[in-house]
This record gives sequence, C-alpha cells and structure tokens, in this order.
Amino acid sequence: MTGSSLALIAALVAAAALCAKPLGLYMANVMEGRPIAPLRAGAPLERLIYRLCGIDPTVSMGWKRYAVALILFNALGGLLVYGLQRLQLWLPLNPQHFSNVSPDSSFNTAVSFVTNTNWQGYSGESTMSDLTQMAGLAVQNFLSAASGIVVAVVLIRGFALREAQALGNFWADLTRSTLYILLPLSFALALVFVSQGVIQNFSADQDVTTLETLHYPQPKLDAAGNPIKDKAGNPVLENVATRTQTLPMGPVASQEAIKQLGTNGGGFFNANSAHPYENPTALSNFFAMLAEILIPVALAYTFGHMVGDTRQGWAILAAMGILYVSLAAVAVHSEQLGNPRLAALGVDQAATRLQSGGNMEGKEVRFGIGASAVFATTTTVTSCGAVNAMHDSLTPLGGFVTLFDMMLGEVVPGGVGTGLYSMLIFAVIGVFIAGLMIGRTPEYLGKKIEAFEMKMSAIAILVMPFIVLIGTAVAVSLAAGQAGVANPGAHGFSEILYAFTSASNNNGSAFAGISADTPFYNTSLGIAMWLGRYWPIVAVLAVAGSFAAKKRVPVTSGTMLTHGPTFVILLIGTVILVGALTFVPAIALGPVVEHLMLWRS
Repeated sequence: MTGSSLALIAALVAAAALCAKPLGLYMANVMEGRPIAPLRAGAPLERLIYRLCGIDPTVSMGWKRYAVALILFNALGGLLVYGLQRLQLWLPLNPQHFSNVSPDSSFNTAVSFVTNTNWQGYSGESTMSDLTQMAGLAVQNFLSAASGIVVAVVLIRGFALREAQALGNFWADLTRSTLYILLPLSFALALVFVSQGVIQNFSADQDVTTLETLHYPQPKLDAAGNPIKDKAGNPVLENVATRTQTLPMGPVASQEAIKQLGTNGGGFFNANSAHPYENPTALSNFFAMLAEILIPVALAYTFGHMVGDTRQGWAILAAMGILYVSLAAVAVHSEQLGNPRLAALGVDQAATRLQSGGNMEGKEVRFGIGASAVFATTTTVTSCGAVNAMHDSLTPLGGFVTLFDMMLGEVVPGGVGTGLYSMLIFAVIGVFIAGLMIGRTPEYLGKKIEAFEMKMSAIAILVMPFIVLIGTAVAVSLAAGQAGVANPGAHGFSEILYAFTSASNNNGSAFAGISADTPFYNTSLGIAMWLGRYWPIVAVLAVAGSFAAKKRVPVTSGTMLTHGPTFVILLIGTVILVGALTFVPAIALGPVVEHLMLWRS
C-alpha cells in the first residue's frame, strides 16, 4: 500500500473520530429534546409543522404503533415519488422536456429512494426533471435517512428506559432529525461542494463547442428513422464527426450533500461521483467520503451518551473502525497489485506495476487507485452506494471486498441509523452466545436477553441473506435474469449476486456490468429493497419495545463487561461469523473463482 493511500485512510479515520463526540452529543441532545440553542431557535417552526400536520408531539408510542407510523409514512412517500415520475412531462421545472418514466422503472426508483437504497437503473441527466430530482428524490434522501436515525434512537431508548411501554413519538423524532441534524449539515456541505465546483442551477442543458473534433460511429437510419441492418441482421454503421457537446445542468450540489450525508448514494448524473459536476476535486472526494461515515460514527457516541456510559459507544466504534481499516487496506492492496495476466504478454510484472501503478481500469485519473479503492470501501461499508469508479472493473479481490462489505450487514459503520441498530443487534447476539458458552445469564446494558429478543434479532440478521440468496438463485435460473448480464461465467454471476446484495442491504451501488432497467430487475430488486429495509426495522423496533419494558439488572461479578477489548473482539467475530459466512458458497462461485483464475498462472 502506498503512503498516500495510508495517509488518506488515516485522515478519514482521524476526522471522523474528532467529529464523533461533538456531533454525537449534539444529536443526543436533539433527540432527547434538551433546550439547546438550535431547538430553541427552531421551536416556532417545529410547532408550526406539528400544527399543520395535526400532530401532538407529546403522545408517546409503543413499538407497534411506531412501526406502523414509519411504514405508512414511507409508503406514502413512495407513492409521491412514483406519481412525480409518471407525470413529470406535464409538470413544471422540466427545462429538458423529459418524458414520463415507465411504470416498472418508476416503481423501482420510488421504492429505492424511500428505502434509502437509491439504486438507479436509469441515467439521471437524461431521465428525471428538476422537479422530480428535488421534490421527489432529494426529499426522500432526507426522509429515508431520518427514518434510519429514529429507529436507531428508539433502540437506544429501549436499552436506556426501565419498565416503559412507550418509546417516543415517531413524528416528533422524524421532524427533529430532519430539521436540526440533516438540514443544517447538508446546507454546510453543499456550500463546500459548490466551492469545489459542483454545479447548482436551474438552467437548461448547455451546448458548447469543443476544442477538437470528435469522430464516432453510429447506426445509419432510413427515411423512417429506423436503423438499417445488413444481411446478417447487424446495424450498418456510419462515421460521424462533431464539435458540439451537451453539458447537463441542474441543482446538483444540494442533492449531492444529502446524498452523501444521508448515505443515500443516488447520483444526479449516471456517472455518480465519478462525474466532474458531482465530484470535481480531490478535496470534494475526501469530504464526500467523510460525509458518508460522519453521522453513523457520531451515532455510536450518541448511543453511549444516551445509555449513560460513553464507553459502550466507544467500544462499538472501535469494532467498526478495526473492520473498516482492515477492509480498506485489502481493497487498496488488491487494486495496486494490478493485473498479473499482463505478464503473459511478455511484460515483467514488477515493471508493469511500476509503469501502470496498478489497476487503473474504470477509475478516474483525478482520483487514482488509492482514493478510488478507499471510496469503494467506504460506500459499501455504509449504505451509501455512491461510486467514483466502476466497480465492475475492480480486481476480483477488490470486487470481493465491496461485496463482503455489504454482506457484513453494512455495519462498518453502516448507514445513517441502520449501521448502529444493526451493530447493536449483533452485540445482542454476541453477548447471548458468550453468555451461554461461559454459563452466565446473557444480558446487555442491564437488560436480560431472552427468547423473544433472540428470535427478533435472528430475523433482523437473517432476512437479508435470505432475500439475497433466493433472489440471486431465481435470477440466474430465469432467462429474464440472465438477459441483463453483460459478462459470462463467474463475473456474470458476481454481477447478479452484487445486484441483490446491494438492493437487500439498501446500498444502491452496482457492478454496472448488468442491464438492470428491465421489468424483471426493476420489479424483483424493488421487492428486495422493500423487504430488506422494513422487515429488519420491524424486528429491531420489537427488540426495543421488549427491552424498554424490562427492569434493569444490577451489575454483579458475573456480569460480562461490554466496553473492553474482549467485547470488541467478540463483536467483530460475531459480525464476521454470523453475518458474513452465510455467503461463503455464493462468494466462492463469483469473486473467489475469478481471483483464482486471474492468478492461476
């Protein structure tokens, strides 16, 4: 690994660690409703929102009512996004006059954005109007992220409360997390992005004259505008020259900020964070990665503060950090090794690595291998899914890391809210297993872990592997699933496995070698995204409700400590053994086979 890559990883970890305590403490104060300055300043607006919506924020909800409110609210958001896409041709703020989006693509996109997945089977700059981008997609970027935060906070309350039946008010939690956390951070980050050259306007696309003439082939058309084909049925191509290029415009910086902070990942442009209008400089690239992990890392401190023992939060954060650094190191090392098959061309491998610098295929020159590999790791250990390089072009081991990141349950540090509550579920499972092994009563933070909590925790953990493996099996068995694969063999299998892993984990990134904008993939991945999001959420809320109703058991000599190095190792082992090893057979058919084939010489 190069010095620049090490420095980048160290800078990211240091910056996130420095922000963890102040931001985590601020979020705890917001969600606890403490009279801090931002809440006092925003109180009139907050009261106005409650009054307009007919909400009584003082009414506290049990876990079932909280779950119903969350799912219904998100379902209504999905209907709004679907409607905007289907009607955008006749709605304002459509300077490019984009047509209405097809029903299956609209369904997929609507589910994708309300579930914080932001899987995109379309090209944003040629499909979505400014109104759809802002009133539909950007709004859901905020609300889906806020939904993740409130679920994490409810689980924290489950540990902190004693013999309580209510866990808080969903509407108040959602409003505060959006108004006081996501909006201010997004506004500040948008200004940073604009300073680096990210565009923010409402202009129509601009035609410009290029310095050089571009020559390219295109299908020859007949008088009716249909492609002319030869005797073999292949399109007849003609050479075309042009010095005109169309530059897409739009309100990019505002969406880019919440896309990264909310671990959403949906790009304004099809090239996502590889596009110079979304991510123009090395500094914007660094802030994009920092934004992805900022809130998930800070929530770990929020957890420690709200349960009254910050050591608990630091222990969770230590486990996350160790896994993150390890995975990033493997990804960077793999990409910097390059392609050994170049040796078959008579080129010395050591010299090849020096000349090429490793595997530059599919990467932006302005970022290079290190920053691209770290970005790929960061976006898949969170539930962001933004990409600044083509994951389809990663080495087999680099592609394995991105897949493995998501298969861990994206808890390193995971998405906004989802990472923390998933890691806490792993902690519950780990403590339960350890307690049985050493003959102690399983308890975590003074709450006994019994049959109901273990059943719900098992559901929360096993839903994702079930959806991924069943979905992949169906896709590789049907002609409709095979039709979208661009590459044969093990890599084609990896593309399908990656698609369902990304959808079920609400990540949204893709290998990008698969044509997913088809009725089959739009529908199947939409279902995977919905189930992968809300099935675990309901289970987590059930765990929170059960813990909240329990008495707190006093600490004794038999209590297992959950804030030291032993617990950190236990937690890491639980995440790897319980979370990821389910996928070993599937990984062996994809990235492992590719890696062995690549290095067999």
